[in-house]
Amino acid sequence: MFSLLLAIIYLSFISLGLPDSLLGSAWPIMYQEFNVPVSYMGIVSVIISLGTIISSLQSDRLTKWIGTAKVTAISVMMTAVALFGFSISTSFYHLLLWAIPYGLGAGSVDAALNNYVALHYESKHMSWLHCMWGVGASIGPYIMGYALTNTYSWNKGYLYISIIQLVLTICLFLSVPIWKKSNGSNQENKKVLSLKEILAIKGTKEVMIMFFCYCALESTTGLWASSYLVLNNGLNAEMAASYASLFYIGITIGRAISGFITMKLNDTQMIKLGQSIILIGLLFILFKQTTVIGLVLVGLGCAPIYPCIIHSTPAFFGSDNSQAIIGVQMASAYVGTCLMPPVFGLVADNISVGLLTWYLLLILMIMIFMHSKLLDVVRNIDDI
Repeated sequence: MFSLLLAIIYLSFISLGLPDSLLGSAWPIMYQEFNVPVSYMGIVSVIISLGTIISSLQSDRLTKWIGTAKVTAISVMMTAVALFGFSISTSFYHLLLWAIPYGLGAGSVDAALNNYVALHYESKHMSWLHCMWGVGASIGPYIMGYALTNTYSWNKGYLYISIIQLVLTICLFLSVPIWKKSNGSNQENKKVLSLKEILAIKGTKEVMIMFFCYCALESTTGLWASSYLVLNNGLNAEMAASYASLFYIGITIGRAISGFITMKLNDTQMIKLGQSIILIGLLFILFKQTTVIGLVLVGLGCAPIYPCIIHSTPAFFGSDNSQAIIGVQMASAYVGTCLMPPVFGLVADNISVGLLTWYLLLILMIMIFMHSKLLDVVRNIDDI
């Protein structure tokens, strides 16, 4: 039963990644069809992100109320419905409406699944599960590309993904008894913590800032790498896009490799290793001749950090608090993802895109400092 449940969780992580790249893949056609400025994609993204932040903050309450299994199933169902809504939208305002359940569905399931895995499985599974997220995020654009090529319709791309999510929803509802047998749903009687109570727990602020910095670094690199290669290194757009994709390939491959390394190193050592590799990668990016190598190294360095921070949360804060802490970690992550790439956009517009490496280096230094402070707070905990 436990192995079957793990297989379902792996499928769920692939499912989490599937919709994440769809909007960016389809928007070049969608904005023309809806007759809106290209920049309006940002409005849709912000609504999705706000919904995700809200549901992440409520994940502790929801999980302790109905259990991880039902939170996961209901959240994936909400995402499936929202994707279907996107597929039948005939105006930009319809997208804004469907973006609400889209975001609300994403946050709770992400936090609930991550906490469940952190509590019940070894660190290697956390790395491999996040690798599966990368697989899903890579498959999504291919499905949209297939729809655009063969049906000339972005709507079909969203429809195909919504059907996949609906099938997974059915599987998740059918699997609820398995979760109960594996003790995945006995959190209902635990105390629900308020945001004030969560922030009062020692180490919470440090780990939130760490998560903010990590996701800020990952998203800023992913969004600006191609522009950096064009404007700073003089590459053509096609070559730059191809090279920039190596960053995400580095993350996906790195997480697959990290799963094996975690059998020898603990979470804290994995995080420090990742931070060191990112630092080396950023130094490589400084020189035009080695920028591409640097992007790969930064991707490899990013790979273990996200899953290992999450996996170490029960050890740092206790299993009773881990769901609440992971919820605020996720919220911090989405804030970093939304806020910091546009901030660098202002830097690029008003000063120079060539400052990307120094911007990322500053974020990395704050992350390393906060990790050190976090370890000081919980230094009395053994084997973390």
